[in-house]
Amino acid sequence: MSTNFTFTTFPEFETARFIVRKAQENDCFDLFELYSDESVVKYIPLAPFNSIEDAKHEMNWYEKIFKEQIGLRWVIEDPTTKKVIGTCGFLHYEKAHNRIEIGYDLMPTYWGKGIMKETLESIIHFAFTKMNINKIEAKVEPENTSSLRLLEKLNFQQEGILREHEFEKGQYVDLVIFSKLKREYLYNMFSLSEGVVF
Repeated sequence: MSTNFTFTTFPEFETARFIVRKAQENDCFDLFELYSDESVVKYIPLAPFNSIEDAKHEMNWYEKIFKEQIGLRWVIEDPTTKKVIGTCGFLHYEKAHNRIEIGYDLMPTYWGKGIMKETLESIIHFAFTKMNINKIEAKVEPENTSSLRLLEKLNFQQEGILREHEFEKGQYVDLVIFSKLKREYLYNMFSLSEGVVF
């Protein structure tokens, strides 16, 4: 069995508590609920959704980036309720440089429960071990303190600040750039598996 990922079959995972999978047609209702919440879209370049059609367009975008082999976007399903509670994934895949950018969001009622850390760990592992990714980047607005803390917990390293890097919702915004390298990830994996204490 091949260990290398190709953009043919969409990969899916099960974490300790959740299912990380491809979006399905009926997910549009949960995605509408997610992205119509102003607190969810506050720090991402999306206006709050106004209709189910907005959610369907979002799902079409997930399909588009997969077909173009520039990204992957998963939905996060709570298996006990069958409800989609968030999304996570990769964008801006640069195959020549083995570099990709990570993104994520979650319904506010599920914040503060370690859910995003749990799910991101699964896709980070996939990127480094199956996609031959060397570097995962994350760009976060400085005011988004929850996201900053999450990246620190995932052992991402801050590289710097991109000043007025994007024009979003009528203003220029700074972005803090973080990254995680494959060699750092594999080193930590080896250290944990060997029980090495540093």
